[in-house]
Amino acid sequence: MAYPEIKVMHNNPGLEGMAYIVPDVVYSHALQGGLTMTLILPWHEKSATVLKKRPLIVFVQGSGWTHPNIYKQIPQLSRYAQAGYAVATLVHRNAAEGHPFPAYLEDTKTAIRFLRAHADEYGIDTEQVCIFGTSSGGNTAMLVALTGDDARFKTKEYAEYSDSVSCCVECFGPSDLIGMLSEQYIDRMHDPALDNTPFIAPFRGLVGKRDVRQVLKEMSPVNYIDSGKKLPPMLIIQGDADDIVPYEQGKRMYERMYDAGAAVKMIRVENAPHEGSFWSEELHGEILKFIGEHIR
Repeated sequence: MAYPEIKVMHNNPGLEGMAYIVPDVVYSHALQGGLTMTLILPWHEKSATVLKKRPLIVFVQGSGWTHPNIYKQIPQLSRYAQAGYAVATLVHRNAAEGHPFPAYLEDTKTAIRFLRAHADEYGIDTEQVCIFGTSSGGNTAMLVALTGDDARFKTKEYAEYSDSVSCCVECFGPSDLIGMLSEQYIDRMHDPALDNTPFIAPFRGLVGKRDVRQVLKEMSPVNYIDSGKKLPPMLIIQGDADDIVPYEQGKRMYERMYDAGAAVKMIRVENAPHEGSFWSEELHGEILKFIGEHIR
């Protein structure tokens, strides 16, 4: 009896395009029980004693500065690991639970330093680091990019390592908090009548007992753009139908970065809301292209 031809394929000794997950890695003890990250790494041979060094992408999921749901974007982030990048997505302290600014920024910087300290264990190229974030995570990403090794935001954990980055990708992140919030909202931040207003709890937590305007100013990446220093390349992506973070927030950041001489690009996603249909295969392709231009 004649059987159909059996297809023959080559094996994949370099494990190209393959990735695996390392969950619940404790990177900081700023919170009781520890703060964790999940790593998505390119596969390697189990027998390898020295891992190939891969460029790193550190991702911060939007959460309104509360508790990032790291699982939301893991399916999408996996494609970045399959493309050859080491990827980390992290949990930071929750502003609504009494952790004011700059706690979330300090934690993200600590995560970067932790990964540099453990570069050999995870196969990370410490000279090639991209920070990537969405919404409040986009705000975080911009601040990280513009405050590399800034002593104001550096904790004692892994302090001997750098928290600077090579480039930044931010999606619909607030860049100018005072410009985004209404004057009435700012002036009434602690008014009990606003108790049920969306995001009031994290904003109150971010401010604490300090001056509201001063904290919002310190949280705003537009205030850290200095034409006198080297600015990391930045990709700003914003939907023009976003009813949470207005399109003008991204455009303002783009124009300020460009005027300061930075290597900045912006993508406007037509009719895109906050999350949801903002995302597409085409957009992830553009992000990968940008990252590939600046870290290899």
